Amino acid sequence: MKISQRAKNLVPSATLVISSKARQMRAEGIDVIGFAAGEPDFDTPDHIKEAAIQAIREGFTKYTASGGINELKDAVVTKLKRDNGLTYARNQVLISCGGKHSLYNVFQALLDPGDEVIIPAPYWVSFPEQVKLCDATPVFAATAEQDGFRLHRGSVESLVTPRTRILVLNSPSNPTGAALTRKELEGLAALAVQRDFLILADETYESLVYDGYQHVSIATLSDAMYARTILVNSLSKAYAMTGWRVGYTAGPKELIAAMDGLQSQMTSNPTSIAQRAAVVALTGPQEPTHRMRDEFARRRRYIVDRLNAMPGVTCLSPEGAFYVFPNVSSLYGKRHAGKAIGNSTEFSAYLLDAARIAVVPGVEFGNDAHIRISYATSMANIEKGMDRMAEAVKALG
Repeated sequence: MKISQRAKNLVPSATLVISSKARQMRAEGIDVIGFAAGEPDFDTPDHIKEAAIQAIREGFTKYTASGGINELKDAVVTKLKRDNGLTYARNQVLISCGGKHSLYNVFQALLDPGDEVIIPAPYWVSFPEQVKLCDATPVFAATAEQDGFRLHRGSVESLVTPRTRILVLNSPSNPTGAALTRKELEGLAALAVQRDFLILADETYESLVYDGYQHVSIATLSDAMYARTILVNSLSKAYAMTGWRVGYTAGPKELIAAMDGLQSQMTSNPTSIAQRAAVVALTGPQEPTHRMRDEFARRRRYIVDRLNAMPGVTCLSPEGAFYVFPNVSSLYGKRHAGKAIGNSTEFSAYLLDAARIAVVPGVEFGNDAHIRISYATSMANIEKGMDRMAEAVKALG
């Protein structure tokens, strides 16, 4: 059978691959601590689950409109006004099967072969792969650890060409946790208007921020930015609803209509039951999200301190999300059992084999000096995992 070149060129998600391997090892009785998955360890709040159960009892188990039910679109409109100060109409909102699906819809609706998309690096692994699936070209804007992985206008400006269609903003960032300030957003917004490209703002982690950071949606900066911003968000992280698969896009109505047409041919509607639950998540009590954020903040402080205490490891304290991105490159060249460690992939493999902890090599995010560790797991697991990592680092010679 001949497989398409498009499928052959696709790089599998390292996060999913490593998480799957860790699950398999645990199934074999091996005590592995998973730091790879970007999934809250909290349960979905009860009031959200009850809404889904009620939907089943009412027989709300059929097809809906391909772009989502009006009740959920209205809930998104309410949320964006309440939390972000943004005004959208129902026909400017599309409900999709998770944030990843929302992003793919955007790229499919906007990109033609040869178009370019600027992506800050380090980047979430799916951004460049989704762009390539559209026969477009990802262009990477490097950010520096010594600058807190911040994205500035100057880092982007030299990369803009007549083929540039989109700049991706993921703030707070997966994998670094870096979150952009209003001033940084203003510089990027001015460039987008001047050079005529769109902003795709992935705000999945907006509610999981720390130390008084205030999230700002770039679409609020001006009418011109509102018109050229596509906002994507997901219920997966903020409401511990990863398996429910509900995400949404807000943007220009002509783009939303095009995305709706694409979605109608790819997936039809998101799950009807999950949509009913999502209405309650967005409009109901937000305290469970706040409690989850506070616990993530506690874990973040602990894990950053532990990592920075390990010889050869340095780690910035992230402003948001639930990942740390420690620099482990000072350990490259060290040996264990006669074998030298040369890169983030080999170091991650060493941690899995010697310490029984699963992390994601930074090379998958465009930075081979680092590894990504998720602290979306219990404090007990974090303590045990950091003990194991510290011993593994000490064992290197």
